[in-house]
Amino acid sequence: MNSTKKHPKWLKVKLATGKDYFALKREMKKLNLHTVCEEARCPNIGECWNKGIATVMILGDVCTRNCHFCAVRMGNPGGEIDRNEPTKVAEIVRFMKLRYVVITSVDRDDLEDSGAMQFYQTVLAIRNSAPEVKIEVLIPDFRGDTKALDLVISSNPDVISHNIETVRRLVPVVRDKRASYECSLNVLSYVKEKAPHILTKSGLMIGLGETMEDIIRSMADLRECGCQIITIGQYLQPTKDHVPIREYIHPEVFNSLKEIGISMGFLLVESNPLVRSSYMAHMPETGTGE
Repeated sequence: MNSTKKHPKWLKVKLATGKDYFALKREMKKLNLHTVCEEARCPNIGECWNKGIATVMILGDVCTRNCHFCAVRMGNPGGEIDRNEPTKVAEIVRFMKLRYVVITSVDRDDLEDSGAMQFYQTVLAIRNSAPEVKIEVLIPDFRGDTKALDLVISSNPDVISHNIETVRRLVPVVRDKRASYECSLNVLSYVKEKAPHILTKSGLMIGLGETMEDIIRSMADLRECGCQIITIGQYLQPTKDHVPIREYIHPEVFNSLKEIGISMGFLLVESNPLVRSSYMAHMPETGTGE
């Protein structure tokens, strides 16, 4: 492990370019849609967009929670929703001939259903417009509301993802005070119990001061919840006001974690310093159930 402040060479990425990248950027702006790729300043944006993979952020770009790792704006959207957003998302998916789309959102604690209906309608709109596209929903915790989870499950996406973000010990330092490690695990457990045919997925950032034992324990917790796919990536501090990086983790450690994850029974483990929760998202060839 490396604790220097300067980004190591393995975190260098190429500037986002390519005709598909610029076309998608223009179309998103025209439709007033947001991507988490841009809002979260993802380093892999060009690579994914040019391969027909994108992560669209619904329900606006203002989050009701104040997680200390995230670059998305925090505030109170006041209950506002773009009712035409599901149709717009379906339009961008069809326009760009995407083969895999991830639908995610800010937290919307100002809404009674935390935005679950918007997820439901967006998935259905994409299914009607581009039935060949694989759909992943990367959902917030919905405050643990099982009715909201049931609504999302009923839209029948290919993957339901919810990120635990960090190890149990660091949740109070990293996540908003309304988030909890147990609630996140319960969300994943509930989805797998109610819909065993839907793949479940979660993501973990490292480099925040966790130990190897912490990481492995969190991976084991996810497997106990039936989680089938995990992403592990290096935390990168968005601004000086966010929680600082404690360590730059060497790629060899990420390789070791991938091997450990596979040995635990995960169907897919994406473990690399530049991996983000939707990095090169795709369906594993091993199937959709356990």
